[in-house]
Parts: sequence; structure tokens; C-alpha cells
Amino acid sequence: MTRQRQADLFLVLTTVIAACGWIFSREAISGMPVFAFLGLRFFGAALVLLPFCRGQRIALEKVRQVVISGLWMALNLCLWIWSVSTTPSLGEGAFIMSLSMLFVPLVAWVMLKNRPARAYWECLPVAIVGLALLSLHMPITFHASQGWFLLTAFVQSIYFCYTSRCAREVPLLPLTAVQLAITGIAGLVISALFESWTQPFTSTTAMWLAASILIATSLRFGLQLQGQKYAAVASAAIIMVLEPLLTVIAASIWYGERLPLQKILGGVLILLAQIWFRWRMIVRLPSKP
Repeated sequence: MTRQRQADLFLVLTTVIAACGWIFSREAISGMPVFAFLGLRFFGAALVLLPFCRGQRIALEKVRQVVISGLWMALNLCLWIWSVSTTPSLGEGAFIMSLSMLFVPLVAWVMLKNRPARAYWECLPVAIVGLALLSLHMPITFHASQGWFLLTAFVQSIYFCYTSRCAREVPLLPLTAVQLAITGIAGLVISALFESWTQPFTSTTAMWLAASILIATSLRFGLQLQGQKYAAVASAAIIMVLEPLLTVIAASIWYGERLPLQKILGGVLILLAQIWFRWRMIVRLPSKP
């Protein structure tokens, strides 16, 4: 197997694990407080990652920037786990969350003064129609979790832009370890302030928590790093878009979730908008003035 094919395989496995991570999280929070799970998961993952950071130091003048990046990650994941805990449909939430990559050009326009390319404006209406099909019901009603997922997607785009700038100046592994640790601490603090354990911590819950730490966080991160290191940009960008689709499949198998045709069409339009935008950015097709 060539290094390129191996990298593509790593990225496919990353998306499969990411989709399964939604199930792991949903199962774990059914047996323990939501933010306690978040704190234990990400602080545990930071401890797993810590030994691999040996010899890589963060410059003192970059510590503030790294901490801010960690706080954005903490806010992003606190919103995400709350959305997961309140949604009736993981698949629908995964599609809405995938919009974060389409929010990134707008956030970069504000933060980095990078004006979105023409391809972005071509894809945006398709994504908006997809979101409408995914979110609207007849008669027209909204579920609160849809708003939470949409807010999470926007915050994730801010986190992505800020971290992308930070990662150019800071070693990646220590940066990630700090981000995970800050997220874990934030979850534990919120849990200590607002949550109480009303049910026993069972071995089943412990299993789902361990799977979330070791597989859905640590293993996923390792595979993604290896895949992105050697994969072609084109294949990496498109493979990583598959996560919401695989999440829908995982939720269908595990929970028997069934999305109506309208929602499936909405999700497909969102994915197509993302794939087209990323492909245009990669191959840099000439556009008419």
C-alpha cells in the first residue's frame, strides 16, 4: 500500500471514529451529568497526549494566544455537548454542525481580512436551502437543539480560524494538549457549579467514557494527524466532509433514527455545497470576472 493510500485510509477511519464518537457521547451522558462527561473526556485525553509532547515547548510570549485558543475550543465543545444532550436527532445535528466550514470564510473575512472567493458565494445559497430543508417542519416549527447546533457551528468556525493562525507559531501537539486540558477543566468547573450526580456511575457508563477518551478523542486525533501529514489536499478535504453522513448512518444503525426525505435532501445539499467549495479552492478553477 502506498503512503498516499495509507493516508487516505487513516482519514476515512478518522471520519468513521468521529461518527461513532457522537454515539459514544450520547450513551455516556445518558448515565452521567453532561458537563462532567465533557470534563473527564477531554482532560483524560489531554493526559493521554501529554507524554507525546516531550521536548516540544510553547514560547512564553505565545502562552496567552494558546490559552485563548483553548477557551474558544472549550466554548465550542460545551455548546456541542449541550446540543447533543438535547437533540432528538443526532444525524440532523451533525449536518447542521458541518456548516461550520462554510462559516469559516465569513469569520476569516472579519478576523483576518481575507475576502471570501467567488466560489463561496456560489455555494452559500445551496447550503442555505439545504439548512432550510433540514430544519423546517410542516407546520413550521423549530427545535431548540437546532439553534444550539447552529450556534455551535458558528463558534467552531471562530475556533478554527483562531487556531489556524495560532498553529503556525506553536508546536501542534502541545497546542492540542493545552486546548484539551482547558476544555476538560471548563467542563469540570461547570459540572461542579451546576450539576449533581443523581444516579450511580455504572460500569457501562465507564465503558462509554473510556471509549470517548481513548477512541473518539485520542485515537481519532492520532489518525487524523497521520492522515493529514501525507494525504493529498483534495482527497483530505473531501474525505473529512463525510462525517455527518456517517453520523446519520451510525445513528440509524444504533438508535433506529430515520430522517424523512426532506431532511435527507437538505443534508445532501449542505454536503454538496461544501464539496464544491473545497474542490474549487483546491483546483482553483478560473472564474469569470
